[in-house]
Amino acid sequence: MMEDDKKLKLILTLCSAAFLATVLCFIYLCCKQRRQNEDDEKASLELKESDEENKENLVTFEGGQDLTIYDILDAPGEVIGKSNYGTLYKASFTGRRAGSLRLLRFLRPACSGRMEEVVGVIHMLGCIRHNRLVPLEAFYAGPKGEKLLVHPFYGYGNLARFIRDGNGESHKWAVIYRISVGIAQGLDHLHTGLQKPVIHGNLKSKNILLDRNFQPYISDFGQHLLLNPSAGQEMLESCGAQGYRAPELIKMKDVCQETDIYSLGVILLELLTGREPINENPSADEDFYLPNSIRNCGPRISAQCVSHSMASSIFI
Repeated sequence: MMEDDKKLKLILTLCSAAFLATVLCFIYLCCKQRRQNEDDEKASLELKESDEENKENLVTFEGGQDLTIYDILDAPGEVIGKSNYGTLYKASFTGRRAGSLRLLRFLRPACSGRMEEVVGVIHMLGCIRHNRLVPLEAFYAGPKGEKLLVHPFYGYGNLARFIRDGNGESHKWAVIYRISVGIAQGLDHLHTGLQKPVIHGNLKSKNILLDRNFQPYISDFGQHLLLNPSAGQEMLESCGAQGYRAPELIKMKDVCQETDIYSLGVILLELLTGREPINENPSADEDFYLPNSIRNCGPRISAQCVSHSMASSIFI
């Protein structure tokens, strides 16, 4: 009888211990699950806040509505151009946009204006659409002041390369005419087709992109507005050093429609002559290569003089 009582007590003790261990395990698992849920909720909230922050820093326009910041930043890029103000990348998107190409323009933080200063310019540029202008599809502002502009990619190079590479097509009048008229149409839309004229300020043959049919697309319009004052002025002066700046800017400083037209005239001269704007062997009083019909206008070559002379030599 005593042995039976001892066995019963032992069984009850073991059962109680097992029950207590089960309860403790259950409580531990519940607490662990609760902590995990809290951590998941916190991570989800942080990710959501990060996504919201990225969305606030990514602005998309027509043609780029479905782009995400991850599409842009994760795309492998090939450097195709550099300047004092930034870098151009040929970006190949992956994932659901595999095979899609974009032109990414990175503006250096030291050269670009503050976000509150350029946000209005970005929205203005993003709304400009014309079949002879390179559209802005998206804009991203990074946490360190870096700025990234997203454009379509045109795989047939720029007009400067087309003129210089000896391509026989560049000597055909039909091609010259098509390119000339297309550039003029795009520039006219910037000057007269919007509520407020947009001055290009940096119009040159390197900023005219071509497609396979030799249709031109004007790029970089209004870019100087995204730079800080010193960098913007440096860009305009660099354009002048390459032969595209109207002489009026020596005193005026500020670009205008007429100075854009002067740059257009220089580009048309490039198309007709195949020569670069700057004469490699200038005489003592000569900086530009200009035909006699232009030089006869006087010692100071005005934008109006160039545009009128080019109109008579090309469009008649």
